[in-house]
Amino acid sequence: MDIKEKIDISNLPKHIAIIMDGNGRWAKQKSKLRVFGHKGGVQSVNDTVEAAAELGIKFLTLYAFSTENWSRPKKEVNALMNLLVNTIEAETKTLIKNDIKLISIGEIDELPRNCKNKLKKAIKLTENNKRMTLILALSYSSRNEIISSIKNIATAYKNNDIVLNEINENLLNKTLNTKNIPDPELLIRTSGEYRISNFLLWQIAYSELYFTDVLWPDFKKNHFYNAIFEYQNRERRFGKTSEQILNQHE
Repeated sequence: MDIKEKIDISNLPKHIAIIMDGNGRWAKQKSKLRVFGHKGGVQSVNDTVEAAAELGIKFLTLYAFSTENWSRPKKEVNALMNLLVNTIEAETKTLIKNDIKLISIGEIDELPRNCKNKLKKAIKLTENNKRMTLILALSYSSRNEIISSIKNIATAYKNNDIVLNEINENLLNKTLNTKNIPDPELLIRTSGEYRISNFLLWQIAYSELYFTDVLWPDFKKNHFYNAIFEYQNRERRFGKTSEQILNQHE
């Protein structure tokens, strides 16, 4: 039986987040420059977005560029930004055709003007799409996001807009970049690394983590389906015992 056919459509994660890792190593294996790997990863993005939409996943977050990535060689960063601009421009019509909404999280103002403008244009053109929401994490740092939220809450408290007892988990959720997005139930990381790399640290408190040795440019639809199938075969307890979970469903 094909792995896709084994997936229980009634038990899909509503939100899947992916750390797309391994582009550089993939290029090195082929004796190419790192940017060749980034270009190779674009097709994996297209395949994954298509697979998620076809299954009925409602939210898909892709970690495209972290704040730490700005420290990479300038030539690579420039090539990445140009690739990002070209990809967004080329795929906007496809997003519209497939009823996919594009949004972004991160320090978007840090992006080059051309990149930022193309991104904002694509976001505007797809804002009314309903089938799935594609979230690009760009110039993103989870620690920075949490610090910014704390500052906003502290300012609101200082200005007497909130009282101390109102500072809780729900309030912090409302001040994050992801305030209108459910927490991911499944986090996938490619390339064999076992790190979270400053990605959605608050939001993945109860996410299932799935690590694969597959380098991102080699990540195909079947790899995506396999991650979901494994997710569906795990018991999600949220701090409870197996017996409590079993009794809930009886």
